[in-house]
Amino acid sequence: MKEAMTTTTHTATPHSDRPSFAELYTPKLVTVLREGYDTAKLRGDLIAGLTVAIVALPLSMAIAIASGVSPDRGLYTAIVGGFLVSALGGSRFQIGGPAGAFIVLVLSTVHMHGIDGLILATMLSGLMMLGIGYARLGTFIKFIPYPVTVGFTAGIAVIIFASQISELLGLSLAGGEPGDLLPKLVAIAKSLPSVQPATIGVSLLTVVTIIALKRWRPRWPSMLIAVLVASIATAILALPVATIGTKFGGIPRSLPAPALPDFSMDKMIAVLPAAASFALLGSIESLLSAVVADGMTGRRHRSNCELVAQGYANIGSALFGGFCVTGTIARTATNVRSGAHGPVSGMAHSLFLFGFMLVAAPLAGYIPLAALAGVLAVVAFNMVERNAIAALLRSSWGDAAVLGVTFLLVIFRDLTEGIVVGFALGALLFIHRMSSAVAVEAQPAFGADDEADGNVPYDSKYASDPDVVVYRLSGAFFFGAASAVGVTLDRIADRRQSFILDFEAVPLLDSTAANVIEQVAHKAEQRGIRFFVTGASPSVRRMLLTHGVRPPHVHYAATIAEARAQIP
Repeated sequence: MKEAMTTTTHTATPHSDRPSFAELYTPKLVTVLREGYDTAKLRGDLIAGLTVAIVALPLSMAIAIASGVSPDRGLYTAIVGGFLVSALGGSRFQIGGPAGAFIVLVLSTVHMHGIDGLILATMLSGLMMLGIGYARLGTFIKFIPYPVTVGFTAGIAVIIFASQISELLGLSLAGGEPGDLLPKLVAIAKSLPSVQPATIGVSLLTVVTIIALKRWRPRWPSMLIAVLVASIATAILALPVATIGTKFGGIPRSLPAPALPDFSMDKMIAVLPAAASFALLGSIESLLSAVVADGMTGRRHRSNCELVAQGYANIGSALFGGFCVTGTIARTATNVRSGAHGPVSGMAHSLFLFGFMLVAAPLAGYIPLAALAGVLAVVAFNMVERNAIAALLRSSWGDAAVLGVTFLLVIFRDLTEGIVVGFALGALLFIHRMSSAVAVEAQPAFGADDEADGNVPYDSKYASDPDVVVYRLSGAFFFGAASAVGVTLDRIADRRQSFILDFEAVPLLDSTAANVIEQVAHKAEQRGIRFFVTGASPSVRRMLLTHGVRPPHVHYAATIAEARAQIP
């Protein structure tokens, strides 16, 4: 592998490290077909697509109901959005559809702006994601710190579970269910006398069936089987529980005709914050899912191409009455484990879902809402990365703080606010850690070890020369460490006649740090001190020259030994 990489480096053109537009935005579907696609791979993709569709069928309806919309809209989202994500995306294995992470945002958008507002916000978020992808910002979105994603996911899990308590217990809440967590819990507590034993029984049956199948038959579609078992038990025993049929009248047997959402400038401005939240969360969730797939398969996704596909998928979903589409980690992982070879499996998953809707739509009316709530309860439990949380709490106070702040802001304030504040806090901690790693070390002007290295002939007069001082910088020299380093370098004694500053161990230098060096060089010139810069890489030297650290005020040398040789 190293030999191959070396050969590529030697034969590359000066701009070969900058990928072309085609390399960035060619869908993985095209790449897979170019590599050669035979019937064996098609068979594997169809089997994987069928497996994922069986998982996605109850989950899509459950997420839609929890989001405050009818279950058919969840299927529209998975069918249309999921097909476009796989056909146009930059990941071989990504499965798109409705995601639990969006439940709170979608629910609040429906409450504030209605279904039309939700569809308009979804379409606008798609346009925003197109802009993010074509602006090549996908690489930066992947820089979300790990504690932020863990805290965010745990917060979402708590919110999802809390939103399903009333359905799990069959409660009748007076005046509707509040959106915020604390008022929601208070309203649920007040409604506990209305609990329905039959609904609790259906919920427990669903959860126990899923857990049992996961343990003893892990390859079986546990969620679908649990929903079928609960539905059959409800019908045979004539249990008095709410079903999709009693609440929504069932689901249609076909996709609606595409239509643009109701649009006005005032409405667009009103839903713009929701659209921005959809775009930000969708971008993060989809790229995180693609990274998970990469880790499972050893492949590499195209982040900007993936965001462009997510943008088109959200626009397409909105046209058919669906809502937010994103990459879904659990379904993508299922796709990989089921033996998928490429994006055809994701496209097949959407087509299978469409077939299920055509054939089984009348039967969907018998599905108990408590069964779908049980599915989401299990999903919420699995979303909490317990081992990761324990590791982050043990690792450092900074990681624990980022995790805790993100988690608390997500459940008590706002999803987007949790991500932004968590990211900002993580960035500040990173800057602090990096700045602490920058070292400034004063070195002897010359020593016998230099003679052993063969740098210059040894001359004992340099070993303790009071007129020469050498400082070595190490670490990333940037704005976070510039002030401390500048104070240290300013301590050059007036009696020194030559000052050597070695950059050999400095991998990068920003404009703030370069400005500090320029000030040090200026002071050295005023004091009549000869200032040498040694060991600077081409990029570091370019930055220094740009900020005025140039001859004749400053002398450049490749090594410390070369600089010493220029000292009279």
